[in-house]
Amino acid sequence: MKAAILQEQTPDCCVLAEQPGPDGGTMSTRKKRHTQNAFSLCGDLMLAPAVVAMRLPLIALDASSRAPKGIEAMLAVNEKALAFAEGMAAAQLVILRSALRFWPEVLSGRSPSFLSGGALKESMVAALKPAGRRVRTNFNRLSKLS
Repeated sequence: MKAAILQEQTPDCCVLAEQPGPDGGTMSTRKKRHTQNAFSLCGDLMLAPAVVAMRLPLIALDASSRAPKGIEAMLAVNEKALAFAEGMAAAQLVILRSALRFWPEVLSGRSPSFLSGGALKESMVAALKPAGRRVRTNFNRLSKLS
């Protein structure tokens, strides 16, 4: 019942749980871990509107003060730039790893993840993971302030 509720509340890109494997059995440990990471990432990214709502009054206070530069605004821009750089590096690493596994997967008779879309899903999760981590950290920090 709880899994059904989670599936209804999450976007379609995150609905990966409780799907049978290709042989009709359960998912492998790696696929389960990937599914848990995707659900965790979606949960972290759903906190973004709350972080914006908590951060806007602080930015407004920084703008109205006589301080030359707002600390919260600079922190927000720096965190986004770092999360973007980390995400791009992680996504490129996943694509490189799947490209290196291409021929071993073909020669072993499996469908290459580079062509089947598995590498794309993994790279998207890897690219968004730093942003989700930053959102979760900001939510925890800003909720302690209020």
